Amino acid sequence: MGTLDHVKLLESKVAKAIDFVKRLTEENDQLKDQLDSYQKQVDELEALIQSFKEEQGRIEEEILSALNRLNQFEDTIDKSLSPSASVPSDDVPSADILEAVEEILAPVEIPENSETTGAEIMDTPVQEQQSSEGEAQPQ
Repeated sequence: MGTLDHVKLLESKVAKAIDFVKRLTEENDQLKDQLDSYQKQVDELEALIQSFKEEQGRIEEEILSALNRLNQFEDTIDKSLSPSASVPSDDVPSADILEAVEEILAPVEIPENSETTGAEIMDTPVQEQQSSEGEAQPQ
């Protein structure tokens, strides 16, 4: 009879092992599905990062291009204001021209709590604002 008990015990352990393997297989399948989902998200994020990097590169190129045009513009103004220019220096108010150019090129300040949209700013005519000294300055 001892062998019959051993056989039943062995059958019981085999059944438990089969159940355990089934649970592990199901869990493994779930983890594979989850991994696939995460991999898709990673791929999407990598594509998004790549597009941001490309866009950043284009923006940097545009900024450099604008700075180069600005430098060329400043060089042209400097040349036209130099004493060797054909226009007599008495007729050219160099400080006034440089101040005017700096005011034109100065960034427009928008208050942080402003609810004005970019389109509204573009459609709004330039207005004179009072400076702290009380004199009008174009913005």
